[in-house]
Amino acid sequence: MKCIVLAAGYATRLYPLTEKFPKPLLPVGGRPILNWLLDDIDTFPDIDEHIIISNHKFITHFENWEKNQKLKNTITILDDGSEDNEHRLGAVRDILYAVESLELEDDLLVVAGDNVLDFSLAGFVKYMQEKESPCVMCHEENNLEKQRKTAIIVRGENGVITSYEEKPQNPKGNLAVPPFYCYRAQDVKRIREALNDGCGADAPGSFAAWLSRHTKEYAWIMPGKRYDIGDRRSYDEVCEIFSPA
Repeated sequence: MKCIVLAAGYATRLYPLTEKFPKPLLPVGGRPILNWLLDDIDTFPDIDEHIIISNHKFITHFENWEKNQKLKNTITILDDGSEDNEHRLGAVRDILYAVESLELEDDLLVVAGDNVLDFSLAGFVKYMQEKESPCVMCHEENNLEKQRKTAIIVRGENGVITSYEEKPQNPKGNLAVPPFYCYRAQDVKRIREALNDGCGADAPGSFAAWLSRHTKEYAWIMPGKRYDIGDRRSYDEVCEIFSPA
């Protein structure tokens, strides 16, 4: 199983902090945001490689970061070739780029590189292995304004997703889906099919939404909190929460 980290965004809402520096490498609590994820994932016995997808603008920062890492698993840094926000590939095309350029035929754990979690993702990977199906994470979200800015699902019997909507104006449920996904190798082979079928390329959840309409997909309820770093205010709040004692 491979871990793919989506880190090719330009984080324009965090300018000037991220105008010349990638958001996943900003420090939180004494270590880069990215390490909050990989320090956890690196302990999973079934993960054997971390694949970081960056853009051409920030690739050197990730290559320099990699030189100082002492993770157990191999780290592969990919440059998706884009140089600005207007010409970005989009998260789904970045996943496809990694799969095709590295000729991957593995199950995947796909994570957004700009989130901090206060729980381990080990349970999420185990859940996918138990269900033997693609899986997403979810948490309760009852604020309508926030529901309209994210993916919302309805979780049926045994965790099966019965409805999956990206940024709905009139949500059918109240379970939000953050950008963390587990895909089987056979699911990954359908990414190009999904894009050709009209699947959105920008939002990372677009492929998961498409897949839920073509196969049985499950939702794992998060056991803790996820901190999404989107703007300067949210970044400052996370830094305060995780500041060293």
